[in-house]
Amino acid sequence: MTDLSARFQEQLLQYSQEPDPARRQALEQALWREYGADRAVLVLDMSGFSELSNRYGIVHYLSMVRRMQLTAEPIIGRYRGTLVKFEADNCFAMFPEVAAAIQAAFDLNAAFGEANDLTPDELDIRIACGIDFGAILVLPGQDFFGNAVNRACKLGEDLAAAGEVLITQEAMARLPDDHGFVGNRVQFDGSGIRIEAFAVTRRA
Repeated sequence: MTDLSARFQEQLLQYSQEPDPARRQALEQALWREYGADRAVLVLDMSGFSELSNRYGIVHYLSMVRRMQLTAEPIIGRYRGTLVKFEADNCFAMFPEVAAAIQAAFDLNAAFGEANDLTPDELDIRIACGIDFGAILVLPGQDFFGNAVNRACKLGEDLAAAGEVLITQEAMARLPDDHGFVGNRVQFDGSGIRIEAFAVTRRA
């Protein structure tokens, strides 16, 4: 555990053990001052990967994950994004603006599409992306936390289809007037919860 991570965990423990509500609030405010940031969050998930892993084995799985990582990192950097972490077949990144996150998602899809033209079907990489914007807690180079991370995960991992870029209402509202994208509203219903998002494409 790094010094920064250890400090963060200790501050969380202090919060959880503090009986006085006012002091807990002060500790929470201190955490947000030290680690808080407003960012666009992008979560990439490799579509259909559990089935491929079961069919072709762990070496096949790991080789495709590694190719995804090597492709994703420079594209994220191209749009002033920060790679936060890779986790299994997921990529977690953050950007200063939503438009940059969307452009990165489009470029990621295009890069994997071009690579798939050169590989057999069982080695093709297809991705789904979820994007949100909001206040998050950031441990640089290690991890990040917050509702925007959770919502982007839900969209990218559970709801977006292969090749799809889904963004939240909050992210859509952050786009400038001349953003050049088309957002088609979509709804997902499950377990009594309705989730609204936008499937984003480039404007023709």
